[in-house]
Amino acid sequence: MNKLFNFKHFKGDLFGGITAGIVALPLALAFGVSSGLGPSAGLYGAIFVSFFAALFGGTNTQISGPTAPMTAVSMVVIAGIIATNDGDLGKALPIILGVFLLGGLMQVGLGLLGLGKYIKYIPYPVVSGFMTAIGIIILITQILPSVGYYPKEDKAFVSEFEPYAEEVILKNILKEEVGKDILVLDNFKNTIEESDNITKEQIIQESKTLAGKDASGVLGALKTLPRALKNINILELLLALGTIFIIYGFKRITTKVPSTLVALLVMSGIAIAFGLDYRSIEEIPSGLPIANLDIFTEFSFASISPYIFTAITLALLGSIDSLLTSVVADNMTKTKHKPNKELIGQGIGNAVAAIFGGIPGAGATIRTVVNINAGGKTRLSGMVAGLLLLMILLLLGPIASRIPAAVLAGILITVGIGVMDYKGLKAIPYMPKPEVIIMIVVLVLSSVWNLVYAVGIGLIIASLMFMKKMGDLTTSTSDVKSLDKEKFRSDNIDFPKEIENNIFIKHIKGALFFGSTSGFQQLAKQIPDSASVVIIRMEKMRYIDQSGLYAMEDVLVDLINNNKKVLLVNVLEQPKYLLEQINIIPDLVPKEQLFDNLKDCLTWVKENSTK
Repeated sequence: MNKLFNFKHFKGDLFGGITAGIVALPLALAFGVSSGLGPSAGLYGAIFVSFFAALFGGTNTQISGPTAPMTAVSMVVIAGIIATNDGDLGKALPIILGVFLLGGLMQVGLGLLGLGKYIKYIPYPVVSGFMTAIGIIILITQILPSVGYYPKEDKAFVSEFEPYAEEVILKNILKEEVGKDILVLDNFKNTIEESDNITKEQIIQESKTLAGKDASGVLGALKTLPRALKNINILELLLALGTIFIIYGFKRITTKVPSTLVALLVMSGIAIAFGLDYRSIEEIPSGLPIANLDIFTEFSFASISPYIFTAITLALLGSIDSLLTSVVADNMTKTKHKPNKELIGQGIGNAVAAIFGGIPGAGATIRTVVNINAGGKTRLSGMVAGLLLLMILLLLGPIASRIPAAVLAGILITVGIGVMDYKGLKAIPYMPKPEVIIMIVVLVLSSVWNLVYAVGIGLIIASLMFMKKMGDLTTSTSDVKSLDKEKFRSDNIDFPKEIENNIFIKHIKGALFFGSTSGFQQLAKQIPDSASVVIIRMEKMRYIDQSGLYAMEDVLVDLINNNKKVLLVNVLEQPKYLLEQINIIPDLVPKEQLFDNLKDCLTWVKENSTK
């Protein structure tokens, strides 16, 4: 127990955890509202992810919970699943939480497989474009609630979708009957009866769902913005602006007290004390969180399978987010985190949070920094933060339910502004063009299309560009030259001129992989027909893949068929192993034609050329 918990720093951990928990409270509520599952989902996520990620994780001072990137992806997932379930959150919830649970389990899997150390290889332009897109998504989607406009409540806007709503309802009836095997082509009696029973209330409800879907996301919010600006609720706007003003203004006075919490308390206090007619957040259930067992009792692989890639994205994003924060914590505390253990802890936290209806989270940089500065030293601090939020839920749930929605919208606007990667944006003028392209592609696609696919496309483009660059670099540094022009000779071996002119040396400098095979083959064609001996120097070729292996085999076969003797110099371990596995050594190049250095090779050439 002493090894797991170190109570030597209990006082510091207590203050650190309490401070971090207080900072986390307004953000948890805001992220929950933004996600579409409500403030309680954000609070549940903060409680369980913070507690279990600290208990099982590999970074002592890490504070975890819902973060802007994780919430942005979750928001897209939630909106998509609700839309495919006729706008019925109750029907969609088991699927949504099932995807979150799967993402958490995948994160545990990443840790168990030891993949934590590879997360750092995600290219910076992809991360930069993604983070800026997250900021844009949060910023733009919070404009509507900050001005008090809710598309589903605009009767004129909703009425525009009524013609389509009845069509959608009819399609759903047909789909349901096909699923129940009661639709018969020559007997539409049941279908006709169902269609005749469609009520005005059903049409209005479906119209609201369609209106909400049409106004969702960045493009939807921008499309709806003109209508929102014509229907501004001045009170809601003032509450949001007051929140933003306090958050930025209070930081100038002191940073010891979280300005976000001050803004939440002051603006909520004003709205409640003066009895203002504002829109409050959804009611937060009182009592202990209850496990949502529908995830298991209503589990269907068919309903989860379309979102497997999304779960993978949540797992990878949560891992990147957490490990970046772990690096920050290491730098501040002069310690070393355990990346794989951290992923296991984060995965367990997200899995447990999903079971209790919480949104997924990750290591939160600001909260971790606050914890360390307040004295947090061990995993107890993260657990204290989770327990504090649980106490707030149990004791202050009804009070928290009276928080104005516009105040949380104001908080999220500042989060959106803060999360953008301004360092990456400022670097655009002098960054290499391929990296700028990657960043912009990820930024645009993430903002207006799909966060999940945008990251995948960004990684593919970055990988292709990197492989091309490495392939071009290998080709440009490799060369073919005659023996008399070889710069690196120190053998003092004299060759007759007619022999020396027929010896050519080919250098391979860099990995021989599928990105460099074309250049390698082009270089081989530069060897003149007059060459009788070809020496391939491989001391700088540390790696060869299957494509490179077969490209080398083709080149060697051509050289040998043209009566050229091929000698290999300083073949390193990995290439040599593969060359032996497919019998290039010794079938094409006998072992006596392998040399450790150029001098031994040239000595062999001279001895054999005079025989």
